[in-house]
Amino acid sequence: MQFRPNITRAQEAKQIIMADLALTVAFAIAIGGGIFGGLHDVVILLPIAFVAVSLSFVLHELMHKFVAQHYGAIAAFQTSRTGLLITLGTSLFGFLFGIPGATVIYTNSFSVRQNGITSLAGPLTNFAVFAVFFPLYLISPANTYIQLLAEFVMFISILLAFFNMLPIMPLDGAKVIHWNRRIYYSTLGVIFILMAVAYELLFKSVAGMVTEIIFMLFIAVFFSMFYRNVL
Repeated sequence: MQFRPNITRAQEAKQIIMADLALTVAFAIAIGGGIFGGLHDVVILLPIAFVAVSLSFVLHELMHKFVAQHYGAIAAFQTSRTGLLITLGTSLFGFLFGIPGATVIYTNSFSVRQNGITSLAGPLTNFAVFAVFFPLYLISPANTYIQLLAEFVMFISILLAFFNMLPIMPLDGAKVIHWNRRIYYSTLGVIFILMAVAYELLFKSVAGMVTEIIFMLFIAVFFSMFYRNVL
């Protein structure tokens, strides 16, 4: 992904919308069981996936952008054509390798602290999304569409936070741990707690969380290799 510092706001908005829609469709397909699932389930899940992705992924990336700009950097969201294809392609098999794009930052003057804070801003945004939807879950009538929406928003938001906080370049976690290990491990501890809550609410069990963590580690390593143009 070649960074273009002269990207216009209209171009950036278009790329954000493309990534948002691609990830929305991919999440709906993957959660619905991929090509082996039913089209009816995908249609039902699309509005839920759209809300979850827009709040979890888009706000996560925009917060990186705003904090980076606060420190005087040039920052813009950019899609990856290859990433979009991988995102949609993997969803057909019932799992998701979601790399539709990312906020690209251009600066020669970032300190380690500024880089760490900019990176941490994304996962903290996911915490905020979780915090907003948890009360909504509690007050929603049981087994309703609103409750299902709240469950999936919390699940996707905290899953995204966990993936990004893995200490593997170019993910946020690698930059945060380089800046401050205490803050990194404290943040990761909160993520594990919230992941356990999300799994208990959505799946009525935290057993699948271990499998998900192992899978996400594998995906993160693959993503790191992809990012460095090894693959």
